[in-house]
Amino acid sequence: MDKQRIHTDPKHYSWLTERFSPPSPVAPCLLRSFWVGGLICVLAQLITDTGTCWLKMTARDASSLSSIVLVFLTALLTGLGVFDKLGKYAGAGTFVPITGFANAMVSPALEFRREGLVLGLGAKLFSIAGPVLVYGVGSSVVYGLIYALFIR
Repeated sequence: MDKQRIHTDPKHYSWLTERFSPPSPVAPCLLRSFWVGGLICVLAQLITDTGTCWLKMTARDASSLSSIVLVFLTALLTGLGVFDKLGKYAGAGTFVPITGFANAMVSPALEFRREGLVLGLGAKLFSIAGPVLVYGVGSSVVYGLIYALFIR
């Protein structure tokens, strides 16, 4: 068989993947992911409830407080190396959208902090989150134009 064809043949690739990939215990991974992700969501709800009940905030302000606290805690735990250990344990359960976003911003910045505040930390802070923000804002502008011109 031709060498080029071996590397592009989907059946060969599937065979290689199955042969060299270690088996993962699905049930324990799902359970850990579920309870850790649920715990993060419970923490967010507790922060929101604290804001509305004890701090007399509006629901919108309390939700913002919850997001800010979760981003701060995730950034802090990422900087201390704790969030990475939690991520290895719980897998996708730790990447509830706001915590995953905070971790994705802080991790590359920490990796390049030796290069200085501007070229290291500042330049790498948005290396992963930057494209998400750019395409999110860009697509919302396109959607807004389409809505304004054709739907309204």
